[in-house]
Parts: sequence; C-alpha cells; structure tokens
Amino acid sequence: MSALGLSVMLGMLSSNETTVNAVKTSLGKTIKSVKLENDLLKFEFDDNTKLNLWDDGQSCCESRYMRTDDNLEDFVGAILLDFELKEGPCIEEEHGNAHDQQFLDVKTSEGVFQMASHNEHNGYYGGFLIRASQGE
Repeated sequence: MSALGLSVMLGMLSSNETTVNAVKTSLGKTIKSVKLENDLLKFEFDDNTKLNLWDDGQSCCESRYMRTDDNLEDFVGAILLDFELKEGPCIEEEHGNAHDQQFLDVKTSEGVFQMASHNEHNGYYGGFLIRASQGE
C-alpha cells in the first residue's frame, strides 16, 4: 500500500468508539432497506434504527468512492450478522499515481455482499478509514 494520508493517520490515532458502538447496536437486526447513496452505505432496520458506513480517510489529491456489484435489494429481510474488512490490491499507475482498494464483506443471514472502497491518488496518500454511525 502507498503512504498513509494524514486523515487516515489521525483517524487511526483517534477513538473508534462511535463506529464500534454503531456497529454493535446494529448486529442481529433485520434489514428493512439497504442502499449505496453518495458513497454512503445506508441501512434501515425493522425497528426503524439506521446505520451508515463510509470511508472517512479523505486527504488532498485523492478521489475516493464506494461501489458494489451485488444487488443490495436481495438482502432486505436478512439479519445483519457481521462485517469484515479485507485489504485489496494497490495498482501502481503511470506518473506515480496509485489506485488502492479495500473490501467490506457484509455478512447476513441471507449470505454475504461485498462493498469495494476505492482510493485513486498521486502516490503520496493512501489508506482507508471506514467509519460507522447511527443514521438519521
């Protein structure tokens, strides 16, 4: 992986208590809706609580975005079981640019769907900082 960006480094040093609590309180709940909107993975559960996940590592000279090839509608009605982060490849591009990827496996009672976080940068910034909060 490339050098870590300042936002990622600072985020790694800070408390992730909000993220941990948001995820823990959402596990075991039934998914009422799940969608990817503006690089934000948004869950709503059958008890009307919400969970949002995103990559909060933005530094200068980067383009960050989140994608999935899975049909998220297939997971409505499933129970949210767990999340797992997996490092993906770093593709060195021309002129020193790089394209980093990290995968988030979302485990449910109906199977797993995978989100891919992408970070395209100038080679001096990199890393990911997946955050979660109880949604609005």
